[in-house]
Amino acid sequence: MLKDKILSFVKQLANKAKPIVDKALHLGGHRLQIALAGLAGLYWNLSPQNRYRVRLAAFAFAILSMGIVLGRMTNVNRNVKIEASDKALKVEKSGILELKLSGIKLNPEIYIFQNAEKVQVPVDIKVPGRLAFNAEKSKVLSARAPGRVERIYAFDGAEVNIGSPVVELYSPEFVSAQQEYLLSSKMAQVLEANKSMGDLLGDARITQQAAANRMRNLGAGDGDIKAIETSGKTQSNLVMRSPLKGVVVKRNVEPGSAVSSGDVIATLADPKQLWFLGNVFEQDLRLIKPGQKMVLHVEAYPDKEFVAYANYIAPTIDPQTRALLVRAEIENNDDLLRPDMYASAKLTTGMADAIVVPQTAVVRIREMRYVIIKVGDEVYRRLPVKGYDLNSKAFAITEGVEPGVRILAEGAVLLNDRFAKQED
Repeated sequence: MLKDKILSFVKQLANKAKPIVDKALHLGGHRLQIALAGLAGLYWNLSPQNRYRVRLAAFAFAILSMGIVLGRMTNVNRNVKIEASDKALKVEKSGILELKLSGIKLNPEIYIFQNAEKVQVPVDIKVPGRLAFNAEKSKVLSARAPGRVERIYAFDGAEVNIGSPVVELYSPEFVSAQQEYLLSSKMAQVLEANKSMGDLLGDARITQQAAANRMRNLGAGDGDIKAIETSGKTQSNLVMRSPLKGVVVKRNVEPGSAVSSGDVIATLADPKQLWFLGNVFEQDLRLIKPGQKMVLHVEAYPDKEFVAYANYIAPTIDPQTRALLVRAEIENNDDLLRPDMYASAKLTTGMADAIVVPQTAVVRIREMRYVIIKVGDEVYRRLPVKGYDLNSKAFAITEGVEPGVRILAEGAVLLNDRFAKQED
Protein backbone atom coordinates (compact mmCIF):
# COMPACT_ATOMS: atom_id res chain seq x y z
CA MET A 1 0.00 0.00 0.00
CA LEU A 2 1.19 3.56 -0.73
CA LYS A 3 0.48 4.62 2.84
CA ASP A 4 2.74 1.90 4.27
CA LYS A 5 5.55 2.76 1.82
CA ILE A 6 5.37 6.45 2.82
CA LEU A 7 5.52 5.65 6.54
CA SER A 8 8.46 3.30 6.01
CA PHE A 9 10.36 5.90 3.99
CA VAL A 10 9.70 8.63 6.58
CA LYS A 11 11.09 6.36 9.33
CA GLN A 12 14.25 5.68 7.27
CA LEU A 13 14.68 9.40 6.57
CA ALA A 14 14.24 10.26 10.25
CA ASN A 15 16.87 7.70 11.26
CA LYS A 16 19.38 9.15 8.78
CA ALA A 17 18.62 12.74 9.80
CA LYS A 18 18.70 12.11 13.55
CA PRO A 19 22.54 12.37 13.91
CA ILE A 20 22.57 15.62 11.95
CA VAL A 21 19.80 17.13 14.05
CA ASP A 22 21.47 16.08 17.31
CA LYS A 23 24.75 17.58 16.15
CA ALA A 24 22.98 20.77 15.17
CA LEU A 25 21.44 21.11 18.62
CA HIS A 26 24.93 20.93 20.18
CA LEU A 27 26.65 23.29 17.74
CA GLY A 28 24.24 26.19 18.18
CA GLY A 29 22.53 28.52 15.70
CA HIS A 30 25.35 28.87 13.18
CA ARG A 31 25.99 25.26 13.04
CA LEU A 32 22.18 24.69 12.81
CA GLN A 33 22.26 26.40 9.49
CA ILE A 34 25.06 24.10 8.39
CA ALA A 35 22.98 21.12 9.58
CA LEU A 36 19.91 22.31 7.66
CA ALA A 37 22.09 22.75 4.60
CA GLY A 38 23.22 19.17 5.11
CA LEU A 39 19.57 18.05 5.23
CA ALA A 40 18.86 19.96 2.04
CA GLY A 41 21.80 18.28 0.38
CA LEU A 42 20.54 14.92 1.61
CA TYR A 43 17.11 15.69 0.10
CA TRP A 44 18.50 16.62 -3.33
CA ASN A 45 20.68 13.56 -3.37
CA LEU A 46 17.52 11.42 -3.33
CA SER A 47 15.96 10.05 -6.45
CA PRO A 48 12.99 12.01 -7.90
CA GLN A 49 10.56 9.26 -6.73
CA ASN A 50 11.87 9.41 -3.15
CA ARG A 51 11.77 13.25 -3.16
CA TYR A 52 8.07 13.00 -4.14
CA ARG A 53 7.46 10.70 -1.21
CA VAL A 54 9.16 13.16 1.15
CA ARG A 55 6.97 16.03 -0.06
CA LEU A 56 3.85 13.90 0.31
CA ALA A 57 4.82 12.93 3.86
CA ALA A 58 5.57 16.55 4.77
CA PHE A 59 2.16 17.63 3.41
CA ALA A 60 0.34 14.96 5.43
CA PHE A 61 2.30 15.89 8.55
CA ALA A 62 1.34 19.56 8.10
CA ILE A 63 -2.37 18.72 7.84
CA LEU A 64 -2.17 16.51 10.94
CA SER A 65 -0.39 19.25 12.90
CA MET A 66 -3.01 21.80 11.86
CA GLY A 67 -5.80 19.50 13.09
CA ILE A 68 -4.12 19.05 16.45
CA VAL A 69 -3.71 22.82 16.86
CA LEU A 70 -7.36 23.51 15.99
CA GLY A 71 -8.46 20.79 18.42
CA ARG A 72 -6.47 22.42 21.21
CA MET A 73 -8.05 25.78 20.44
CA THR A 74 -11.57 24.26 20.57
CA ASN A 75 -12.32 22.72 23.96
CA VAL A 76 -14.84 19.94 23.27
CA ASN A 77 -15.15 19.18 26.97
CA ARG A 78 -16.49 22.59 27.88
CA ASN A 79 -19.72 22.70 29.93
CA VAL A 80 -22.83 23.25 27.82
CA LYS A 81 -25.73 25.00 29.48
CA ILE A 82 -29.05 23.32 28.74
CA GLU A 83 -32.14 25.27 29.59
CA ALA A 84 -34.67 23.16 31.54
CA SER A 85 -38.23 23.08 30.17
CA ASP A 86 -41.47 21.86 31.72
CA LYS A 87 -42.45 18.35 30.71
CA ALA A 88 -45.82 18.08 28.98
CA LEU A 89 -46.40 14.49 30.22
CA LYS A 90 -46.24 13.26 33.79
CA VAL A 91 -46.34 9.59 34.76
CA GLU A 92 -47.60 8.67 38.22
CA LYS A 93 -46.66 5.53 40.12
CA SER A 94 -50.18 4.18 39.69
CA GLY A 95 -49.75 4.26 35.91
CA ILE A 96 -51.94 7.34 35.40
CA LEU A 97 -50.69 9.70 32.70
CA GLU A 98 -51.21 13.47 32.94
CA LEU A 99 -50.84 15.63 29.84
CA LYS A 100 -50.56 19.42 29.80
CA LEU A 101 -51.39 21.12 26.52
CA SER A 102 -50.18 24.67 27.16
CA GLY A 103 -51.84 27.21 24.91
CA ILE A 104 -53.88 24.56 23.07
CA LYS A 105 -57.65 24.66 23.09
CA LEU A 106 -59.50 21.51 22.00
CA ASN A 107 -62.14 21.86 19.31
CA PRO A 108 -65.50 21.40 21.11
CA GLU A 109 -67.06 19.97 17.96
CA ILE A 110 -64.54 17.10 17.96
CA TYR A 111 -63.77 16.67 21.66
CA ILE A 112 -66.99 16.33 23.66
CA PHE A 113 -66.98 15.84 27.45
CA GLN A 114 -69.72 14.51 29.72
CA ASN A 115 -70.21 14.32 33.48
CA ALA A 116 -69.62 10.93 35.11
CA GLU A 117 -72.79 9.70 36.83
CA LYS A 118 -73.49 6.39 38.51
CA VAL A 119 -76.54 4.48 37.30
CA GLN A 120 -77.97 1.01 37.75
CA VAL A 121 -76.85 -1.40 35.03
CA PRO A 122 -77.39 -5.13 34.53
CA VAL A 123 -74.61 -7.48 35.60
CA ASP A 124 -73.96 -9.94 32.78
CA ILE A 125 -71.78 -12.97 32.25
CA LYS A 126 -70.74 -14.21 28.83
CA VAL A 127 -71.94 -17.63 27.74
CA PRO A 128 -70.40 -19.09 24.55
CA GLY A 129 -72.33 -21.75 22.68
CA ARG A 130 -74.08 -22.75 19.48
CA LEU A 131 -77.55 -23.05 17.99
CA ALA A 132 -79.40 -26.32 17.37
CA PHE A 133 -82.81 -27.55 16.33
CA ASN A 134 -85.32 -27.80 19.14
CA ALA A 135 -85.36 -31.54 19.74
CA GLU A 136 -88.81 -31.29 21.30
CA LYS A 137 -90.10 -29.84 18.01
CA SER A 138 -88.27 -32.36 15.79
CA LYS A 139 -89.46 -35.75 14.52
CA VAL A 140 -87.82 -38.84 13.07
CA LEU A 141 -89.59 -40.91 10.42
CA SER A 142 -88.62 -44.57 10.74
CA ALA A 143 -89.72 -47.78 9.05
CA ARG A 144 -92.19 -49.70 11.21
CA ALA A 145 -92.04 -52.84 9.07
CA PRO A 146 -89.62 -54.30 6.52
CA GLY A 147 -90.04 -52.97 2.99
CA ARG A 148 -88.54 -51.20 -0.01
CA VAL A 149 -88.35 -47.48 -0.83
CA GLU A 150 -90.34 -46.88 -4.01
CA ARG A 151 -90.35 -43.09 -4.17
CA ILE A 152 -89.07 -40.03 -2.31
CA TYR A 153 -91.27 -36.92 -2.30
CA ALA A 154 -89.25 -34.56 -0.07
CA PHE A 155 -85.46 -34.35 -0.29
CA ASP A 156 -83.02 -32.62 2.07
CA GLY A 157 -84.05 -29.03 2.82
CA ALA A 158 -87.56 -29.43 1.38
CA GLU A 159 -90.33 -27.63 3.25
CA VAL A 160 -93.19 -29.84 4.45
CA ASN A 161 -96.54 -29.30 6.14
CA ILE A 162 -98.47 -31.63 8.41
CA GLY A 163 -99.59 -34.52 6.24
CA SER A 164 -97.22 -33.81 3.33
CA PRO A 165 -95.89 -37.04 1.71
CA VAL A 166 -92.22 -37.71 2.44
CA VAL A 167 -91.52 -41.26 1.14
CA GLU A 168 -93.46 -44.15 -0.40
CA LEU A 169 -92.72 -47.70 0.77
CA TYR A 170 -93.75 -51.14 -0.43
CA SER A 171 -94.44 -53.29 2.64
CA PRO A 172 -96.01 -56.79 2.60
CA GLU A 173 -97.21 -56.25 6.17
CA PHE A 174 -99.07 -53.11 5.12
CA VAL A 175 -100.74 -54.96 2.25
CA SER A 176 -101.77 -57.74 4.66
CA ALA A 177 -103.17 -55.21 7.14
CA GLN A 178 -105.22 -53.54 4.38
CA GLN A 179 -106.70 -56.86 3.27
CA GLU A 180 -107.63 -57.72 6.85
CA TYR A 181 -109.29 -54.34 7.25
CA LEU A 182 -111.30 -54.69 4.01
CA LEU A 183 -112.41 -58.22 4.91
CA SER A 184 -113.57 -57.22 8.40
CA SER A 185 -115.31 -54.15 6.96
CA LYS A 186 -117.29 -56.19 4.43
CA MET A 187 -118.17 -58.73 7.12
CA ALA A 188 -119.42 -55.97 9.37
CA GLN A 189 -121.59 -54.57 6.57
CA VAL A 190 -123.18 -57.97 5.91
CA LEU A 191 -123.85 -58.66 9.56
CA GLU A 192 -125.22 -55.19 10.06
CA ALA A 193 -127.83 -55.91 7.40
CA ASN A 194 -128.84 -59.10 9.25
CA LYS A 195 -130.24 -57.91 12.57
CA SER A 196 -130.33 -61.40 14.06
CA MET A 197 -126.54 -61.85 14.25
CA GLY A 198 -125.64 -59.04 16.67
CA ASP A 199 -122.92 -60.94 18.49
CA LEU A 200 -121.03 -61.67 15.29
CA LEU A 201 -121.38 -58.03 14.23
CA GLY A 202 -119.67 -56.93 17.43
CA ASP A 203 -116.77 -59.30 16.78
CA ALA A 204 -116.46 -58.03 13.21
CA ARG A 205 -116.33 -54.42 14.40
CA ILE A 206 -113.59 -55.29 16.87
CA THR A 207 -111.60 -57.05 14.12
CA GLN A 208 -112.09 -54.04 11.80
CA GLN A 209 -110.84 -51.62 14.47
CA ALA A 210 -107.82 -53.84 15.21
CA ALA A 211 -106.91 -53.91 11.52
CA ALA A 212 -107.23 -50.10 11.34
CA ASN A 213 -104.92 -49.69 14.37
CA ARG A 214 -102.43 -52.04 12.77
CA MET A 215 -102.41 -49.85 9.65
CA ARG A 216 -101.88 -46.75 11.81
CA ASN A 217 -98.97 -48.44 13.57
CA LEU A 218 -97.39 -49.11 10.18
CA GLY A 219 -97.62 -45.40 9.31
CA ALA A 220 -100.97 -44.98 7.54
CA GLY A 221 -103.08 -41.95 8.36
CA ASP A 222 -106.80 -41.72 9.00
CA GLY A 223 -107.22 -40.32 5.50
CA ASP A 224 -105.56 -43.39 3.99
CA ILE A 225 -107.82 -45.72 6.01
CA LYS A 226 -110.93 -43.79 4.98
CA ALA A 227 -109.88 -43.94 1.30
CA ILE A 228 -109.47 -47.73 1.48
CA GLU A 229 -112.88 -48.16 3.07
CA THR A 230 -114.52 -45.88 0.51
CA SER A 231 -112.88 -47.37 -2.56
CA GLY A 232 -112.95 -50.96 -1.33
CA LYS A 233 -109.45 -51.47 -2.79
CA THR A 234 -106.04 -51.87 -1.20
CA GLN A 235 -103.11 -49.58 -1.96
CA SER A 236 -99.92 -51.11 -3.30
CA ASN A 237 -97.61 -48.84 -1.28
CA LEU A 238 -97.55 -47.05 2.06
CA VAL A 239 -97.12 -43.27 1.90
CA MET A 240 -95.33 -41.93 5.00
CA ARG A 241 -96.33 -38.35 5.77
CA SER A 242 -94.84 -35.48 7.77
CA PRO A 243 -96.15 -35.11 11.35
CA LEU A 244 -95.15 -31.43 11.56
CA LYS A 245 -94.62 -28.21 9.62
CA GLY A 246 -90.92 -27.70 8.95
CA VAL A 247 -88.10 -28.95 6.73
CA VAL A 248 -86.41 -32.22 5.93
CA VAL A 249 -83.14 -31.93 7.83
CA LYS A 250 -81.64 -35.23 6.70
CA ARG A 251 -82.72 -38.07 4.42
CA ASN A 252 -81.27 -41.51 5.19
CA VAL A 253 -82.58 -43.63 2.28
CA GLU A 254 -82.39 -43.71 -1.50
CA PRO A 255 -85.05 -44.88 -4.01
CA GLY A 256 -84.99 -48.68 -4.27
CA SER A 257 -83.17 -49.26 -1.00
CA ALA A 258 -84.44 -51.91 1.39
CA VAL A 259 -85.29 -50.97 4.95
CA SER A 260 -85.82 -52.99 8.09
CA SER A 261 -88.12 -52.29 10.97
CA GLY A 262 -86.69 -49.40 13.00
CA ASP A 263 -84.44 -47.94 10.23
CA VAL A 264 -84.46 -44.12 10.14
CA ILE A 265 -85.89 -42.81 6.89
CA ALA A 266 -85.74 -39.02 7.44
CA THR A 267 -85.34 -36.40 10.16
CA LEU A 268 -87.77 -33.46 10.22
CA ALA A 269 -87.53 -30.26 12.26
CA ASP A 270 -89.10 -26.84 12.62
CA PRO A 271 -86.50 -24.17 11.72
CA LYS A 272 -88.48 -21.50 13.55
CA GLN A 273 -87.99 -23.29 16.88
CA LEU A 274 -84.31 -23.43 17.91
CA TRP A 275 -82.25 -24.05 21.00
CA PHE A 276 -79.20 -22.19 22.25
CA LEU A 277 -76.79 -24.59 23.96
CA GLY A 278 -74.36 -22.59 26.08
CA ASN A 279 -71.51 -23.40 28.45
CA VAL A 280 -71.31 -21.72 31.86
CA PHE A 281 -68.04 -22.07 33.77
CA GLU A 282 -67.80 -23.29 37.35
CA GLN A 283 -67.17 -19.89 38.94
CA ASP A 284 -70.50 -18.65 37.58
CA LEU A 285 -72.68 -21.59 38.64
CA ARG A 286 -74.14 -19.77 41.64
CA LEU A 287 -75.41 -17.00 39.35
CA ILE A 288 -77.47 -19.22 37.04
CA LYS A 289 -81.20 -19.82 37.47
CA PRO A 290 -83.95 -21.05 35.12
CA GLY A 291 -85.94 -18.28 33.48
CA GLN A 292 -83.08 -15.75 33.30
CA LYS A 293 -82.92 -13.54 30.23
CA MET A 294 -80.19 -14.19 27.68
CA VAL A 295 -79.26 -11.79 24.85
CA LEU A 296 -77.60 -13.58 21.93
CA HIS A 297 -75.24 -12.25 19.27
CA VAL A 298 -74.09 -14.09 16.14
CA GLU A 299 -71.35 -13.12 13.69
CA ALA A 300 -73.76 -13.04 10.74
CA TYR A 301 -75.71 -10.15 12.32
CA PRO A 302 -73.31 -8.25 14.62
CA ASP A 303 -75.74 -5.36 15.23
CA LYS A 304 -78.79 -7.51 15.97
CA GLU A 305 -79.81 -9.01 19.30
CA PHE A 306 -81.82 -12.19 19.83
CA VAL A 307 -83.60 -12.69 23.14
CA ALA A 308 -83.96 -16.08 24.81
CA TYR A 309 -84.76 -17.39 28.29
CA ALA A 310 -82.94 -20.19 30.06
CA ASN A 311 -85.25 -23.18 30.49
CA TYR A 312 -82.82 -25.97 31.40
CA ILE A 313 -79.66 -26.25 33.48
CA ALA A 314 -77.76 -29.53 33.34
CA PRO A 315 -77.49 -31.41 36.65
CA THR A 316 -73.82 -32.29 36.09
CA ILE A 317 -70.66 -30.62 34.81
CA ASP A 318 -68.99 -31.86 31.65
CA PRO A 319 -65.77 -33.58 32.86
CA GLN A 320 -63.84 -32.51 29.75
CA THR A 321 -64.83 -28.85 29.35
CA ARG A 322 -65.50 -28.28 33.08
CA ALA A 323 -68.58 -26.31 32.06
CA LEU A 324 -72.28 -26.58 32.78
CA LEU A 325 -74.75 -26.86 29.91
CA VAL A 326 -77.45 -24.17 29.82
CA ARG A 327 -80.26 -24.38 27.28
CA ALA A 328 -82.61 -21.67 26.07
CA GLU A 329 -85.43 -21.60 23.51
CA ILE A 330 -85.28 -19.12 20.63
CA GLU A 331 -88.07 -18.18 18.26
CA ASN A 332 -86.62 -17.80 14.77
CA ASN A 333 -89.64 -16.16 13.15
CA ASP A 334 -87.51 -14.09 10.73
CA ASP A 335 -85.54 -17.15 9.55
CA LEU A 336 -82.27 -15.33 10.22
CA LEU A 337 -80.69 -18.01 12.38
CA ARG A 338 -79.41 -21.42 11.38
CA PRO A 339 -78.61 -24.51 13.46
CA ASP A 340 -74.91 -25.00 14.32
CA MET A 341 -74.24 -21.26 14.18
CA TYR A 342 -71.81 -20.14 16.89
CA ALA A 343 -73.43 -17.65 19.26
CA SER A 344 -72.38 -15.67 22.31
CA ALA A 345 -74.95 -14.90 24.96
CA LYS A 346 -75.02 -12.39 27.78
CA LEU A 347 -76.87 -13.71 30.77
CA THR A 348 -78.21 -11.09 33.19
CA THR A 349 -77.56 -12.14 36.79
CA GLY A 350 -78.44 -8.92 38.66
CA MET A 351 -77.98 -5.14 38.86
CA ALA A 352 -75.02 -3.00 39.97
CA ASP A 353 -73.82 0.62 40.08
CA ALA A 354 -71.61 1.76 37.21
CA ILE A 355 -70.70 4.80 35.15
CA VAL A 356 -71.99 4.39 31.60
CA VAL A 357 -70.03 6.01 28.76
CA PRO A 358 -70.14 5.66 24.97
CA GLN A 359 -67.82 3.13 23.39
CA THR A 360 -66.03 6.10 21.78
CA ALA A 361 -64.85 7.16 25.26
CA VAL A 362 -62.89 3.94 25.81
CA VAL A 363 -59.30 3.61 24.59
CA ARG A 364 -58.39 -0.06 24.16
CA ILE A 365 -54.70 -0.97 24.33
CA ARG A 366 -54.16 -4.73 24.31
CA GLU A 367 -56.05 -6.07 27.37
CA MET A 368 -56.29 -2.69 29.11
CA ARG A 369 -59.11 -0.12 28.97
CA TYR A 370 -58.57 3.63 29.50
CA VAL A 371 -60.63 6.82 29.64
CA ILE A 372 -59.46 10.44 29.52
CA ILE A 373 -60.74 13.02 32.01
CA LYS A 374 -60.30 16.78 32.22
CA VAL A 375 -58.67 18.01 35.47
CA GLY A 376 -57.89 21.61 34.43
CA ASP A 377 -58.19 24.15 31.62
CA GLU A 378 -55.24 22.61 29.79
CA VAL A 379 -54.60 19.42 31.81
CA TYR A 380 -55.93 15.93 31.00
CA ARG A 381 -55.47 12.53 32.60
CA ARG A 382 -55.63 9.04 31.13
CA LEU A 383 -56.99 6.59 33.69
CA PRO A 384 -57.03 2.76 33.54
CA VAL A 385 -60.56 1.46 34.16
CA LYS A 386 -62.39 -1.82 34.58
CA GLY A 387 -65.81 -2.70 33.25
CA TYR A 388 -67.65 -4.48 30.48
CA ASP A 389 -69.56 -3.82 27.28
CA LEU A 390 -73.24 -3.18 27.86
CA ASN A 391 -73.84 -3.34 24.12
CA SER A 392 -72.18 -2.22 20.89
CA LYS A 393 -72.66 1.47 21.83
CA ALA A 394 -72.18 1.68 25.61
CA PHE A 395 -69.52 0.63 28.14
CA ALA A 396 -70.09 0.25 31.90
CA ILE A 397 -67.18 1.43 34.09
CA THR A 398 -67.14 -0.38 37.43
CA GLU A 399 -63.70 0.75 38.70
CA GLY A 400 -61.29 3.59 37.99
CA VAL A 401 -63.48 6.71 37.73
CA GLU A 402 -65.31 8.64 40.44
CA PRO A 403 -68.67 10.36 39.86
CA GLY A 404 -68.58 14.04 38.97
CA VAL A 405 -65.45 14.10 36.79
CA ARG A 406 -65.51 15.26 33.19
CA ILE A 407 -64.96 12.28 30.86
CA LEU A 408 -64.01 12.70 27.22
CA ALA A 409 -66.91 10.98 25.45
CA GLU A 410 -65.97 11.82 21.85
CA GLY A 411 -62.43 12.10 20.46
CA ALA A 412 -60.67 9.97 23.06
CA VAL A 413 -58.65 8.08 20.46
CA LEU A 414 -57.39 11.33 18.90
CA LEU A 415 -56.32 12.82 22.22
CA ASN A 416 -54.71 9.52 23.23
CA ASP A 417 -52.40 9.92 20.22
CA ARG A 418 -50.95 12.99 21.95
CA PHE A 419 -50.37 10.91 25.10
CA ALA A 420 -48.63 8.24 23.01
CA LYS A 421 -46.37 10.77 21.25
CA GLN A 422 -45.33 12.37 24.54
CA GLU A 423 -44.82 8.94 26.10
CA ASP A 424 -42.43 7.93 23.31
